[in-house]
Amino acid sequence: MQASQIEIVPFGPDHLEAAVALSRQAGWPHRTEDWQLALALSDGMVAVEDGRVVGTVLVTPYKRDCATINMVIVDETMRGRGLGRKLMDAALLAAGDRPLRLVATTAGLPLYQKLGFHETGTVAQHQGLAGEIAAPAETQAATDADLPAIAALDRLAFGADRERLLSYFTGIGEFAVIRRDGHVSGFACLRPFGRGEVIGPVVAADLGEARKLIEHFIAKRPGQFLRVDTTAETGLSPWLAEHGLAHVGGGITMKMPLVHRGADPAVTTFALASQALG
Repeated sequence: MQASQIEIVPFGPDHLEAAVALSRQAGWPHRTEDWQLALALSDGMVAVEDGRVVGTVLVTPYKRDCATINMVIVDETMRGRGLGRKLMDAALLAAGDRPLRLVATTAGLPLYQKLGFHETGTVAQHQGLAGEIAAPAETQAATDADLPAIAALDRLAFGADRERLLSYFTGIGEFAVIRRDGHVSGFACLRPFGRGEVIGPVVAADLGEARKLIEHFIAKRPGQFLRVDTTAETGLSPWLAEHGLAHVGGGITMKMPLVHRGADPAVTTFALASQALG
């Protein structure tokens, strides 16, 4: 059956189990809870053939600032039939006129390039059992009063307002901060994901502060499975590997040219790459 005969429908609760199965087929670690998090913040679509879910895509809007495209998965038995393009067309329609971002696999790169996305960098995924490390003196647990400052820093670093995402993370994870002159200058989040927990997003004034914020959570989880996403530009990869978090792969960061989508926000704060929804 050709992709043109497959129906694209809104992602409903009855599609969740099949979506988890598709992500496992792709070798991704997402649990049911991780899909539920993504769906709570996103507009989701699924491709259905004869009542069977054969593809997924999520669009996560950050107000009018931008949107990210996530969880683009095509059943391995359906690849090569144009279904990925059909899912992406649905995602582009759902995103409206927002600037777009995504993290591509090597396999997905040609499709995204054809659609007009261009490469902006790479993400290096690090994970493993955390080593023993001393807790840094410079960090402390965040309080509810710190959340506006955390959201403001994240907005500078990411270039879009992710307050809703960060608020969700406060309910399932925890934040650490560094203060300078009584003000929050950096933060990190630790939350459940996949096989263990992920540290991210991390936003800091410089690389030294970023390390301290990561150390804060590594020190709390010796021997536990952790994941951190970073980029080559940060120079953190060798340091993360020394602490038990090996480089295991990654992806290619991409943006849609913004000729018709508004101005491209500038990143003015040091920030680790973070696939916030996966």
